[in-house]
Amino acid sequence: MTNLATTAEIAEAQRKLKRAKKAALAAFLGGALEYYDFFIYATAASLIFSKIFFPSGEATVALLASFATFGVAYVARPFGAVFFGHLGDKIGRKATLVLTLVLMGAATFLIGVLPDFNTAGYWAPALLVLLRLMQGLSAGAETAGASALTTEEAPAGRRGFFASFAMSGISFGIVLASLAFLPVAAMNEADRLAWGWRIPFWLSVIVLFVAYMVRRSLEEPEVFEEKHDHGELVKLPFAKMFKTHPAHFFQVALMSFETVTNTFMQSFGLAYAVSVGVPASTMLWVSILGNVIAIATQPLMAALSDKFGRRPVFIAGVLGSGAMIFVYFSVISTGNIPMIFLASTLITAGTYAMSNAIYPAWFSELFNVKVRYSGMAIGLQVGILCAGFTPLLGTALVGAAKANWGPAAWIVAASSLLAVAGALWARETHKTPLRELGNPVR
Repeated sequence: MTNLATTAEIAEAQRKLKRAKKAALAAFLGGALEYYDFFIYATAASLIFSKIFFPSGEATVALLASFATFGVAYVARPFGAVFFGHLGDKIGRKATLVLTLVLMGAATFLIGVLPDFNTAGYWAPALLVLLRLMQGLSAGAETAGASALTTEEAPAGRRGFFASFAMSGISFGIVLASLAFLPVAAMNEADRLAWGWRIPFWLSVIVLFVAYMVRRSLEEPEVFEEKHDHGELVKLPFAKMFKTHPAHFFQVALMSFETVTNTFMQSFGLAYAVSVGVPASTMLWVSILGNVIAIATQPLMAALSDKFGRRPVFIAGVLGSGAMIFVYFSVISTGNIPMIFLASTLITAGTYAMSNAIYPAWFSELFNVKVRYSGMAIGLQVGILCAGFTPLLGTALVGAAKANWGPAAWIVAASSLLAVAGALWARETHKTPLRELGNPVR
């Protein structure tokens, strides 16, 4: 009898582990598509869009307008969080994640076929903004949904590790985007502006197809199915979340400011480096190196949080990024290529990986299953709404003075302190059983 029980337990554990691995793979691929799409846009906004989608004139003004289109997606993200978060907590994680995936992929491909300003006039930037808003709606719920589903499927004591694959997917997406833009950066400017920049947007269809095939085969997490089968789901998860989890919402919003580091490095940092004479192709290789290593280091950092707790690892990473960003911009201003590689990698695969890898599990764990998707999605997107416009603010403050990188670094440092405040406020969750997450403290 004991042997039969043991065999059944082993089989059940293997079944759950298989589900957890599939959920982690789906989160990885979804994150890859999301940030492949977002990063090729950030790269194009830094290098291309100011020259083809806006009237010719003052270069700094055109760049500001280009970064503004980058930022509008962050305005749309909270609305996407509310809408898709509601669906995720009502109809399920799987169906909602398929919807967000298709919306992101379609918007990205269509950006690649847009006419430029010379062809369509002001319709060109208007359509660009519309498709960017579609990207923002999708991104507003993608990471939260993938994180919630993977956290709910993960084995006990390993939620941080499995949920972190959404972030490793994001790093992989950035690597793919950088590789896609390397041949574009090597083109002569006429070809690059005429048609070369479109290729990375069209290639997103490949990532979309692979991610879709994996995601459609997912199952709903059992902890969510239990609530669904017993009629315990709420009619308005958004409203219920604010009633039952107001503090957790604000904690997540504050901790989300840790994303400002990456946003600044991937958009403003690229434009700033090019303005001081560092080749765009070099900065793309800088990004590739850091993110390739981060694909591996983020699960390791998350595993540390499974053992030692979410809070200490998260805070150490955020404070490290806030300090290292001064080194990063300083070495860019000098044009010292080896030091740029070193500083960027230490942040991307080191300090930023420490905080970034942990938030998928920690933010999910702060909410009850009935409002988890909505709570994490909305809190996360309200927090990082500011991140989308920080490159615009940094560009405006730095201006044409190439040595004036201080304001950009201080924006990142201040954002890091806000994230630390949120982490100190939030409860530690790494040892809390799955079905007790988000419940009132006894």
